[in-house]
Amino acid sequence: MILDVHELDVRLSGLHILQGVSFGVAPSGVTALLGRNGAGKTTTMRALVGLNPSTGRVLFDGADLAGRRTHERVQAGLGYVPEDRCVFAGLTVTENLRLAARGETDLDLVYTLFPELLKRGQQKAGSLSGGQQQMLALGRVLQNRNRLLLVDEPTKGLAPKVVTEVAEALERVAATVPVLLVEQNLAVVRRLAGTAVVLAAGSVAWTGDAKHLLGDAELTTSLLGVGR
Repeated sequence: MILDVHELDVRLSGLHILQGVSFGVAPSGVTALLGRNGAGKTTTMRALVGLNPSTGRVLFDGADLAGRRTHERVQAGLGYVPEDRCVFAGLTVTENLRLAARGETDLDLVYTLFPELLKRGQQKAGSLSGGQQQMLALGRVLQNRNRLLLVDEPTKGLAPKVVTEVAEALERVAATVPVLLVEQNLAVVRRLAGTAVVLAAGSVAWTGDAKHLLGDAELTTSLLGVGR
């Protein structure tokens, strides 16, 4: 496993949000982190990258991340795309990319995946559409040479055409870099994910083959509250 999570606990504002979460992320392909709203998916992602205080063990390619700050985890090769995109609205597309660059970058890959970013290089990020901002959020991470990508709700609120573009980009990236993906669009999960980890009330409720999960209507409804 490229990532091994053992007994991860998170308490925020007096609430026990994550309770002994344990799972692994394979060194290739896409692992989907699923669950109903409020299950703890985003809290898990933020804990892994060091933005939420946590206890337990997080082993990244065998190295314990305990005590490491967020920038140290990123420097070690964790790429994080947050749910709310977090682009710098007052900066241009190009400036956003430059600000997130770490050493040697691969802008050719970014512009191949998202040619719209090349065309809008001098446009302020705050004036981009939601889909374009998501492309920029992904591009900021993809330009760097990461060893694992943590991607939180990349298609949330996007038009169907943009959802397809984002899914295609992640599919191409996952051919070379493993991805831990939080995603509510089950069609995207079905297309991309090999393994699924399902959270319920801050704990792991199910782990297994993603296509098996999504192919079982009763199981999907029970765990996720939706049909296929």
